[in-house]
Amino acid sequence: MTEYFKNKTIVVTGAGQGIGRDLCKRLDALGATVYAISRSAGPLTELKATNPRILTVPLDLSDWSKSRSELVNVFKGVKIDGLVNNAGIAICKPVTELSEQDFDDTMNVNVKAVFNVTQTLLPNFNDGGSIVNLSSLAGLRAFANHAIYSASKAAVDGLTRAFALELGPRNIRVNSVNPTVVLTAMSIPNWSEPTKAEKMKSRIPLHRFAELNEVSDPIIFLLSDKSSFINGNSLPIEGGCCAC
Repeated sequence: MTEYFKNKTIVVTGAGQGIGRDLCKRLDALGATVYAISRSAGPLTELKATNPRILTVPLDLSDWSKSRSELVNVFKGVKIDGLVNNAGIAICKPVTELSEQDFDDTMNVNVKAVFNVTQTLLPNFNDGGSIVNLSSLAGLRAFANHAIYSASKAAVDGLTRAFALELGPRNIRVNSVNPTVVLTAMSIPNWSEPTKAEKMKSRIPLHRFAELNEVSDPIIFLLSDKSSFINGNSLPIEGGCCAC
């Protein structure tokens, strides 16, 4: 993998914590030039302190116009080989308690930002690049209290297939990964209650949640030339949950 990522430029959104942070560190270690985007400046400062080669970009992707303008400025003249649309939020409530604001906030980050970032950076892409979108098992299966989140991730899978179809002539591949629960700062509040967690684990044949590296590794694979004929797919990372 090191031979492939050396001299490659990869952009990662949602880089302040969890999967995004782990991925930035892994790609940096593989020799890639990494642009880490997050709306939280503090975590980016911490990331830069431990990995000084990483280029950090504080940016709130929920603001369509501002983020679009800033992305054009930051990446002016920069050629890109890979993009990981990882930024996302999860608002998990019963259907009867969800508000219009919950819906808009979720769609703005989980769907519109994926489209906006991808479309804005496409002119910078080298032919033969790779885009990986972070979806979720919730985009493929229904879970209680996940209605809006599930809808947003199903939309991400739809965008993935549409992008793959239209960008194929440039040999730009687009895939998504669909993890089950990964115990990150975003997911812990939703899955820290033992009874709820055990109920979810009972649906997973491996009877556990995913580790960070078990999501980062497939993303790195999809970014690399080792997956050169994989395009337009949604890859479940779920310990066998879909087999049940």
